[in-house]
Amino acid sequence: MKILLLGDYSNVHNTLAEGLKALGHECVVASTGDFWKNYPRDIDLKRDFGLKGTFSFVWRMMKALPKMRGYDIVQLINPIFLELKAERLAPFYNYLRKHNRKIVMGAFGMDYYWAQVNTDIRPLRYSDFNIGETIRHDEPAELFRNDVIGTAKETLCKYVAKDCDAIVAGLYEYWATYNAVPELKDKMTFIPFPIKPKEKKTDEAFKIPSKVSLFIGISPERHSYKGTDILLKAAEAVKENYPDKVKINIVEGVPFAQYQKIMEENDIILDQIYSYTPSMNSLEAMSKGIIDIGGGEPENYEILGEDHLRPIINVQPNYESCYHEIEQIVLHPERIPELKRQSIEYIEKHHDYIKVAKQYEELYAKLL
Repeated sequence: MKILLLGDYSNVHNTLAEGLKALGHECVVASTGDFWKNYPRDIDLKRDFGLKGTFSFVWRMMKALPKMRGYDIVQLINPIFLELKAERLAPFYNYLRKHNRKIVMGAFGMDYYWAQVNTDIRPLRYSDFNIGETIRHDEPAELFRNDVIGTAKETLCKYVAKDCDAIVAGLYEYWATYNAVPELKDKMTFIPFPIKPKEKKTDEAFKIPSKVSLFIGISPERHSYKGTDILLKAAEAVKENYPDKVKINIVEGVPFAQYQKIMEENDIILDQIYSYTPSMNSLEAMSKGIIDIGGGEPENYEILGEDHLRPIINVQPNYESCYHEIEQIVLHPERIPELKRQSIEYIEKHHDYIKVAKQYEELYAKLL
């Protein structure tokens, strides 16, 4: 098959492309590289600021459009798949629809349905937009909600979701959210995010650490939105109480390659507290034998059919839960070797990029 993956979040499409290529398919990634993260891509769609950046982007888009024709599958990372205003994107979508066979839309969060469903219908106990029946009104949640509800982004998202041939969710919470929309249920497929396995660890990597090393990556614009502010506050309190047992490594705004190198030196990653599942960030860490403190609700394991492995230290979306779980692993570091082993096994079993690519291959074949 000939496949175009348009846009990228957290290296999802680039990793999927590697898996699809390994299966013998022709696959092209066109993206911004997810901005400062600078993920690899075949067609660079990065847009710089200012008038010069706009002209450069328009020129590169005009050159790229003829290269976006004749594909069996075009998969969009999001209804907002280019760095253009939503009201200007519909003609580009229609162009892709006209000149390619099938369109697949990614349900990977950060769109109208993600905000609207979890504000109004609330199929999840908690999310980026609700805690139980209480709506989150912190500034990042409000800004995002106002950006996508009642705007051109809502119009575009509804249009693409209705018109596309299939919608793929990469995490349980995205699957549950879209399945709460009756007119979209028949289009929905769940396929886990793809991760490339890493080199086998030596026994040295599974030793009980004398000092537990916590890693946290901070995106300033998403710090409170994803709850890393609460995780960091809890981690710092644990460190203050047990200074000889724990250390914290904080990373902010570095390219993906550098980020990965820093991450590898740690025992535990602190990620998200409003998620039921590990993000791509956490999954990548787990593939390296790093334990995730974040989202590991029962639904995450159920949708994967996993009834044995429990590598994730699950936290509830509040300070007390975060503090308790961090404190417990710091006080009981003997748990760390087994959780590291389970983390690696979990990724190999459910997220191996070739296994995931085969699931996409099956979906694409059905559409064609």
